[in-house]
Amino acid sequence: MPDLILHHYPSSPFSEKIRLALGFKQLAWHSVTIPRIAPKPDVLALTGGYRRTPLLQIGADIYCDTALICDVLEHRQPAPTLYPEPEKGLGRVLAQWADSTLFWAAMAWNFQPRGRAQLFDQASAQEREAFARDRAAMSATGMTRLRPEDAASAYKSYLRRLSDMLDDRPYLLGEAPCIADLSAYHPLWFTRTRVPAVADILDFTPAVLDWMNRMALIGHGESTPMDAADAIALAAGSTPAPLPDEVFQDDHGLPLGARVTVAAETFGLEQTEGVLVAATRMHITLRREDDRAGTVHVHFPRIGYVLKAAE
Repeated sequence: MPDLILHHYPSSPFSEKIRLALGFKQLAWHSVTIPRIAPKPDVLALTGGYRRTPLLQIGADIYCDTALICDVLEHRQPAPTLYPEPEKGLGRVLAQWADSTLFWAAMAWNFQPRGRAQLFDQASAQEREAFARDRAAMSATGMTRLRPEDAASAYKSYLRRLSDMLDDRPYLLGEAPCIADLSAYHPLWFTRTRVPAVADILDFTPAVLDWMNRMALIGHGESTPMDAADAIALAAGSTPAPLPDEVFQDDHGLPLGARVTVAAETFGLEQTEGVLVAATRMHITLRREDDRAGTVHVHFPRIGYVLKAAE
């Protein structure tokens, strides 16, 4: 099988979600470290616009968003499963809540003044300003962000709810980790490991801390460093995998072969433009050409993304 290449950086919470997924499935992978703020020319060579972290590359196929990446890893290595029955639907719904509502409450708490001071204690004023400008540029106009005071209330409540779920089981939905655990873990991991100055909020839910210890033991699998230039060259020398024979689901009045754009709904609004080559129940695929990466297929999940005709 073609190698798995994860484009990420160490402090990225969503990258930690995928690193744990790789560890859970005991998969070997190549690690390409990318910048945490723009410019990201090597990322754009592969995606054409999308620059959220992480992304997964398999040859000339580029998978965006951790929800889709987890599906790809599940297909690659079905056991142990991230989507156990009969809780498969519940796991996906809980994961979507954790990746959005829980994540943004945790980040608002993490980036309060004490947290920011710790995160940027070695950064210059220019570097701090550049990070703030970068994240502002990725946000939708009018995007609601919790104040630290409101985030404290929400985060404490969410932690208690997670604790309640762990009263009589080692993981959120049973005896083994699933997609819900990976999604709930990564924002808490950021609090605990990246901003310990504000991690005392976790002390009120010891069951959650015990669960986090179990999650951390999963590890990240076997990774090998890789240069971005080599990953791009690999894409250029590869052919996108044949698309699965799935039913075309036309919800937008855009036929296959149309030139379209895809962008996230609320955060990371940069558009990827290309030719629509697949639109199934679960995902959207664009074919695009790049001077460095050649012909690539860029894949997005349906949920959380906006598909439009290119202008």
